[in-house]
Amino acid sequence: MNNLPPLEDLRLFCAVVRNRSFIATATELGVSPAYVSKRVALLEDVLHVRLLHRTTRRVSLSEDGEMVYRWAQRIIEDVEQMAESVTTAKTTPRGLLRISASAGFGRKRIAPALSELVVRYPLLRIQLELLARPVDLIGEGFDIDIRIGGTSEPNLIAKRIAANSRILCAAPAYLERRGVPARIADLEQHDCIVIRERDQSFGVWRLKGPQGVETVHVSGPLSCNNGEITQQWALDGHGIMLRSTWDVDSYLREGLLVRVLPDYQQEAHIAAVYPLRLTESAKVRVCVEFLQQWLDR
Repeated sequence: MNNLPPLEDLRLFCAVVRNRSFIATATELGVSPAYVSKRVALLEDVLHVRLLHRTTRRVSLSEDGEMVYRWAQRIIEDVEQMAESVTTAKTTPRGLLRISASAGFGRKRIAPALSELVVRYPLLRIQLELLARPVDLIGEGFDIDIRIGGTSEPNLIAKRIAANSRILCAAPAYLERRGVPARIADLEQHDCIVIRERDQSFGVWRLKGPQGVETVHVSGPLSCNNGEITQQWALDGHGIMLRSTWDVDSYLREGLLVRVLPDYQQEAHIAAVYPLRLTESAKVRVCVEFLQQWLDR
């Protein structure tokens, strides 16, 4: 091969794969879609392969494109780590930091923290994405995923940044109408507002109580994949929900919600999850440490 692909074209190609769109990539990078298309075409010419299948609405990877994408991610990360090792990046966080989090926690707790973090470290550029689904941290190019719960991926590490548990609660009006459950099994006879959390099986609640961990299958007329909606339904008196303490403490203090079966809870600590190869990254390190301090306030 006489010519080697430029690093910036590899970066652009990875952005196209992540966004699955020339237009979205152009918007992200502040260039024209025609420029994005031209650079990808030049990269294909250099490598003598077709990298992308193009349609009017989206682009998708070819078989050769998948291999190039994996190598490009590795090359870009290695170059960034090389730069960190020979510059002040070890002590001065800089560059793009991509963070994912669930919608409710990300909006209420993580976004305000990042607003202060970027003031403290002006060389950082932060992208926060709020997602209700599990995240492929490496495949999607995120540096940090903030999870309520841990991680089961062997190639990732998780650092607890705040203690948390999920508890059962309901509005006083619902409990007056339907009664207060006395045992964990009683939940099967109640209207339970079910949410599909990132780390939970739908309609299955596993709670730790006096007898250890117990499992109960729950159902009800309302369910959703958004925690803020299920919380509002509980406040409206539609049933019992399982919700993080950080999210319901104020409602419990005000009497708008009442804790149900107070001897039971579900451990759901808040963790920052990141790839092993990024543990020496200054931008990741300062972000994780900052979030830990912020959430401990």
